[in-house]
Amino acid sequence: MTHIVQIAPYIGRGSGVAGVAWNLQTELAAMGHTVESFTVATAQRRPTRGWPKHPLMRAFALFRRMVWFTTVGTVRARRFLAERPDAVAICHNNVMTGDIYVNHGVVGAAMRARGNGLWRMIRNPTHIFTYVRDSIRYRSGLHRAVVALSRSEADTLRRVYGRVRSRIVVIPNGVDLDAYRPPTPEARRRARADFHLDDDQRVVLFIGHEFSRKGLDQTIEALVFAPSVLLLVVGGNAQAIDAARARADVLGVAERVLFVGTRTDLPLFFAAADIFVLASAYEANALVVLEALASGLPVVSTPVGYAPELIVDGDNGYLVARDAREIGARFEDLADADLAEWGVRARRSVEHLGWRPIAERYLALVDEIIAERAATGAEA
Repeated sequence: MTHIVQIAPYIGRGSGVAGVAWNLQTELAAMGHTVESFTVATAQRRPTRGWPKHPLMRAFALFRRMVWFTTVGTVRARRFLAERPDAVAICHNNVMTGDIYVNHGVVGAAMRARGNGLWRMIRNPTHIFTYVRDSIRYRSGLHRAVVALSRSEADTLRRVYGRVRSRIVVIPNGVDLDAYRPPTPEARRRARADFHLDDDQRVVLFIGHEFSRKGLDQTIEALVFAPSVLLLVVGGNAQAIDAARARADVLGVAERVLFVGTRTDLPLFFAAADIFVLASAYEANALVVLEALASGLPVVSTPVGYAPELIVDGDNGYLVARDAREIGARFEDLADADLAEWGVRARRSVEHLGWRPIAERYLALVDEIIAERAATGAEA
């Protein structure tokens, strides 16, 4: 039995870093290993408080927590690990310790991909702090190994930070193949009825909170070139939704865009949709792409993160430029296709990416690190 400690600000069901850590932890524990968590709550020795509602206050609170967990959290994490000398630590964010660090994104690449990268960096102290912190992390060899979520992300790490002293291992994110699966005809009927969608309507699904980075503007404009589809938008705050709705109105497609705001019952939306879109400027490895494919939806995506390794044009989706005309053309291609066949191929393309085989790859890396430690101890 192996002893593993996972480090992340928060670990729990859902999307993002917290969800990745939770799924990994669940599988490792199910395999019989001892898995502990070190989170902000662990470091504070008390439950975390809720976030302020005002956007500026919330942003400040997030920045303060990130700095605190990077500094004080690192000191306390090292003490925590010192009391568990047999444990191998997998760090997912902020804290500057751990045998393995999982890179969930490169801030410099994300800013550059959106344009005016330098200006985006210097106007936001969170981005500056993250870049400096991670430059120290990668160039000093703090960790025995760094996990990149795709081959392209491994290349991005080297390009942005120069020489990465820790060895880089590529392990993609997994997907919950039980939670995300093609719907039964009855489940699809109920899901579409919830949104008053007819059976013959072709529905494109967009999920994301950062509308600008994830390409909602381009997706809405694509409807001009795809008159036979509707767009279902999940995510975003009230201000972002109002701006996107105004954009749709200017383009004359507002009647074909449905905004539902932030939701957590994502399988319902996958069941209601026919096509998934992600016209993102940057992703390390978008979980929603895996979830869409697992749900039997063909994916129209820009070539970001893991998408180029997963999507085969004309088989389970299309890779496109961040161009509304091209995106719209692919929507129309799929609207005319037999989507049942596409759905079978989409599901098949991710069946090797369930969380159990992904956890096994992490465990193999953990075993290598245990062997390295033993060899180092023997030499000493």
